[in-house]
Amino acid sequence: MTFENIIQSSRRRAAHLLQQGHRIGAGRPGLYASLLLATGLGAGLAAGIAMTATLRAQVVEQQTQIEDTRREAQREINALAARLGELQAEANRLNALGERLTRIGQLQDGEFDFEKPVGVGGVGPVEDISKPELDEGLQQLDAQFEAAGQQLSVLEALLFNRQLDLNAVPSRSPVARSYITSGFGWRADPFRGGRALHKGIDFDANTGDPVFAVADGVISYSGVRSGYGKVVEVDHGNGYVTRYAHNSRLTRKVGELVRAGQEIAKAGSTGRSTGAHVHFEVWEDGRVVNPRNFLSQQSPLKG
Repeated sequence: MTFENIIQSSRRRAAHLLQQGHRIGAGRPGLYASLLLATGLGAGLAAGIAMTATLRAQVVEQQTQIEDTRREAQREINALAARLGELQAEANRLNALGERLTRIGQLQDGEFDFEKPVGVGGVGPVEDISKPELDEGLQQLDAQFEAAGQQLSVLEALLFNRQLDLNAVPSRSPVARSYITSGFGWRADPFRGGRALHKGIDFDANTGDPVFAVADGVISYSGVRSGYGKVVEVDHGNGYVTRYAHNSRLTRKVGELVRAGQEIAKAGSTGRSTGAHVHFEVWEDGRVVNPRNFLSQQSPLKG
C-alpha cells in the first residue's frame, strides 16, 4: 500500500469516528472527547507519514543527482587520462628520435641527455586550475609536440642523407689498428730500382688480418691482377672505386653489396710484395687520387 493510500485511509477512518462521536457525544461527553483526541492523533500521524515520504523522495533525488555528477566527473577524468597517455607516448617518441639524432649527428656524450629531468623552478602563490584552462594547456602542449616532431623528422632525414653520402665516400681505414708504411706518389721502386709512381698507400698488416670496405658499394672485381696479386675492387656508385691488393684470400664475389666496415678479404703478400700488407687505392672518375685526401675525413675503423 502506498503512502497516499495510507493517508486517505487514515482520513476516512478519522471522519467516520468523528461522525460516530457526534451521535454518541450528546449522552456521553467523555467518550466524545476521547474520539476527538483519537481523530487528532490520526491526522497528525497521517501528516507525519506524508512529510517522511516527501523527505525520502528528496533524498533519493539528491542521491541520483550526486551519482550523475560523480559519473560525469569520472568521464572527464578518464578523458584526461587518455589524453595524458597520448602525450606521454608522443614524448617517448620524441625522446627516442632525439637519441637517434644524437647518434647520427655524432654529438658529444652528455651534450643531450634525453633521460635527464629538465630543471624548472618558481615561487609565488598557487591557485586551483579550472577544467577549461587545463584543456587549453593540454592542447598547447599537443601542438608543441607536433611541431617539434615535424622538425626533428626533417632533421633526421637530412642527417640520414648526409650519413649516406659519407658512407659512399672512401673515408675509413681498410685495416684496424694499423699504420701507413708507404705513402702515395713517386718513390724508389723496391724491385727494379729507380723511381716509380706508387698509386696507393700501404698499411701494415699480418697475413689473415681482415680487410674492410672503406665505404658502401658493390664488388666490381674479385680476382688476380698482374703485380697486385689477389685483389678486390669496390664500386661506390658515385664515381669512386677503391682497390685492395696483395690479399691472401678474397671473401667477396663480384656483384655483392657491401657496407662500410664489412670484411671483403684477408690480408697477405701475393703479387709483387716484400711482405704482408694491404695496398689501398682510390680512383675518382677513372683517375687515381691520393687516398689521404679521404682518410682524413673520418677516424679509422675500430677493430
